[in-house]
Amino acid sequence: MLLKNYFRANYRNSRNLFMLNAQLTDYARAGVGLIVQRWAIYTAALLLEAFYYSVLVAVITAMALILSEVFDTLTYRRILRMKQRSIKDSQLCLKLLLFATLISAIIISGFALSIALLQGHTTHFMSLFFLFAAGLFATMNNHQLKSILHLRLSIYFVTFLFIPLYDIAVTKAPLSSELWAQFFTSVFVMFFITECSRISSSLYEKTLEQMEDIKREHEKTKLAYTAKSEFLSTVSHELRTPLTSIKGSLDLIEYGAFGEIPEKMTSALSIAQRNVGRLGALINDLLDLQKIEAGRMTFNFETTQVASFIEQSVSSNQPFADNLGVTLVLEPCPAHLRVQIDEARMNQVLSNILSNAAKFSESGQTVTIRAEDRGQFARISVIDCGVGLDEEDRQTVFEEFSQLDSSDRRKIGGTGLGMNISKRIVDAHSGDLDYFRNEGPGTTFYVDLPVHEDA
Repeated sequence: MLLKNYFRANYRNSRNLFMLNAQLTDYARAGVGLIVQRWAIYTAALLLEAFYYSVLVAVITAMALILSEVFDTLTYRRILRMKQRSIKDSQLCLKLLLFATLISAIIISGFALSIALLQGHTTHFMSLFFLFAAGLFATMNNHQLKSILHLRLSIYFVTFLFIPLYDIAVTKAPLSSELWAQFFTSVFVMFFITECSRISSSLYEKTLEQMEDIKREHEKTKLAYTAKSEFLSTVSHELRTPLTSIKGSLDLIEYGAFGEIPEKMTSALSIAQRNVGRLGALINDLLDLQKIEAGRMTFNFETTQVASFIEQSVSSNQPFADNLGVTLVLEPCPAHLRVQIDEARMNQVLSNILSNAAKFSESGQTVTIRAEDRGQFARISVIDCGVGLDEEDRQTVFEEFSQLDSSDRRKIGGTGLGMNISKRIVDAHSGDLDYFRNEGPGTTFYVDLPVHEDA
C-alpha cells in the first residue's frame, strides 16, 4: 500500500510519461555514476565504527550494504537498458527504486543507530553527523524523483529524532541537559536538509520542464523546416518550366526567328534576357539548397588533376570577366596534384568564387588563380585586388540570402546563396572554404581539398 501511494503521488507530479521516464533515467545515471563515491563514504564510516566501537556490527552492516548496492546497481542498469518504457514499465521501475531506497535507508539509519546505542546515553556527534551527511548526499543526488527523496529523508528523520529522544526518555533528562540541546539541533538540521531538498527538487523540475519545452519547440521547428523545404522545392520546380519557355522565346527573338528586331526593342530584350538569367540562377540555387538541406544532393567523386580542372574552370569564366574588364591570370599549377572530387560541383564552387572576384574588382584589375601543394591538402586560391573583406564580414559572406552589397548600385546581381551553397559543397568534400584579407588591396578566397592518396 505504501509503494502504491508513493507511485500515485509521483505520477501525479509528472506532467506526462516523458517527464517520468526522463526522471527515472536521470536518477539511474546518477546512481551508477556515484558508486565509487558511495563506497568511499561507506568504507570510511565502517572503519571508524570497527575501530572505536564494534567490528561485528561493522561487518554485518558492510554485508547488508553490499547486498543493497548490488540490488541498486541491477535496478539502475535495468532502467538504462530500457530505451522505450511504457507506463507499466515505468511503474515497475519506480517500485523497484522505492524498494531499493527503503532497504538502503533502513541499513544506513540502522548503522547510525547502532553507533548511538554503543555510545550510551551521551551526545552522539558521530552517529548524527553520519545521518546528516547521508541526508545531504540524498538531497544533492536523489532530487530527480521526489517520492524517492521523501522516503529516504523520512527514514533518516525518524532516526534523527529517535536517537536524542530515546536518551531523554531513558535518562529523564531535564530541559537544561545537553541531550535536549542535541534534540533541538537535530530538529534544526532536519529543517535545513528539508529546505535544501526543496530547492534541489524545484531546480531540477524547472530544468526538466525547460528541456520538455525545448523538445516541443524543436519538433515545431522541424515541421516548419520541412514545410519550408517542400515549399521551396515545389515553387522552384513550378517556376522552372515557364521560365524555360520564356528564355527559349527570348532567344528565338534575339536570333531573328520572328524577323528583324527593331532598334527600340534591343535594349528591352537585353534587360529581359538578363533578368531571365538571374531568375534561372536563383531557381537553380534554391533547388541546390533544398537538396543539400534534405541530404539528397548526390556527388560523383573521381580522381581529378588539379591543374586541368582549374584551367577548364578559368576558361569557362573568362568571358564573364572580360565583360567586366577584369583579367583572370592562372599561375602555373603543380602537375602532380590530384584530388578526389565531383568535378561538376567543384566547378560550381570555383565559378562562384571567380565571378564574385570579378564582380568586386574594378575594370582593368587582375584576378590571380593559384594552386599549391600544402602536404595533406591542395589549396586553390583566388586573389583579387578589390576593396577587401574584413573579419566581421565572414558571417555575412557565408549566410543564406546575404550579400555584402545589396544596394541597387551593385554592378551584377546575385541570389545571395552562392557562397553558402559553395561552402556546403566543399564541406561534403571534407575540405574547407574560407578567405583572408590581403596585406595589400583585395581578398584571397581559398579552397582546401584533401590530396588523393595516390598523388
